[in-house]
Amino acid sequence: MPEPGARITFRKTLTSAEQAFFTGISGNLGPLYVDAARARAEGAPGMVAFELILGALASTCLARLGGPSRRIGAMNLRFLGAVPVGGTVEAGAEIVAAEGETLHLRLTGLLDGTGPVMEGEATLVPVRDVASRSACLHPGS
Repeated sequence: MPEPGARITFRKTLTSAEQAFFTGISGNLGPLYVDAARARAEGAPGMVAFELILGALASTCLARLGGPSRRIGAMNLRFLGAVPVGGTVEAGAEIVAAEGETLHLRLTGLLDGTGPVMEGEATLVPVRDVASRSACLHPGS
């Protein structure tokens, strides 16, 4: 069982190809995310990476800390600054408390050379809790 104090990070450079994939997945065509000229006109150095990409990187940390028997039950993120496409970020998760099989974690996101760009909290819960609730909602399935 993972213990409080356990920590993991995941580091990645956010490429324009990945930005395009996320655009396709999300359907978000906001000009800051898809138009470098418009983003520069708004004060960004170029296209801004989707904030939820940071959440996705944090989910990688959560999966590694929680293992195969836990899923994300809750996640609360605050985005402290814009991340340019092409920037390298490091997401981190640290277990701060355990209640039975439920884990409570602190999340961080750092942009190389700039500092914090994300902070938050998450809760990992046993995946079997979902299966038992689903059976209650859909009896006989």
